Amino acid sequence: MIPASFDYKRAGSAAEAIALIGEYGDEAKFLAGGHSLLPMMKLRLAQPTVLVDIGRITDLSYIREEAGHIAIGALTRHMDVENSPVLAEHVPLLAAAASYVGDAQVRHRGTLGGSIAHADPASDLPATTLALGATYVVQGPNGTREIAAKDFYLSFLESALEPDEILTEIRVPKMNGAGWNFQKFNRRAQDWAIVGVAAWRRGSESGVGLVNMGSTPILASGVSAALAQGASVADAAKLASADAQPQADLNASVEYRTHLAEVLVRRALDASS
Repeated sequence: MIPASFDYKRAGSAAEAIALIGEYGDEAKFLAGGHSLLPMMKLRLAQPTVLVDIGRITDLSYIREEAGHIAIGALTRHMDVENSPVLAEHVPLLAAAASYVGDAQVRHRGTLGGSIAHADPASDLPATTLALGATYVVQGPNGTREIAAKDFYLSFLESALEPDEILTEIRVPKMNGAGWNFQKFNRRAQDWAIVGVAAWRRGSESGVGLVNMGSTPILASGVSAALAQGASVADAAKLASADAQPQADLNASVEYRTHLAEVLVRRALDASS
């Protein structure tokens, strides 16, 4: 399969990337790792006339500790997230989830920001950062703004990111000793999750993110609310699908996904206790 023809531009900085997108408008797309965009172009589901390559913007690749949170540059590779000693200490759930992404080749090329900006509900890291209460920093011609992860995902492959904006940073709160667990059920290693669960728990506080349980990554707020009110893990897990809209596909029916979500949420919360 061959994509439609396009022009190629390489940006040397975030400001240059924003300027190029502003120049070419909706016909342009950012290219980072390329694992999501290029397959869509080959299928002609996406036909940008200009690709703006941001893969070599080195100042957007970092992981550093800030007051109360960890700041991660949007172009930080999955491999670096997986192996970061800073994340291992302060946000181990995110480091663990990154280790489930694809295979080693994918993790060496793909970026955290690319995964989040693509907003695929079947992707592991959007749901994980959602469960952790992350904030996304975006930059555009009108300046910088912060978007809470819970407000970022609008519909299938659609986010609150404007066409002329670029995701620059992901800010993840420190877990401060919270228990955590990541569950992923798939048919074969390296497949997309049929259902995935990212969960953490600290006293009466918790966060549960669901992978592939709707048109967007899902925050299972009903589970957290039940736990805060004293419900058992088993009873809270029964609410796993309360905030979801599971859909049938070749891998699973709605009923199977609903059952699987309850089982995996229960396992993840038990392991987090």
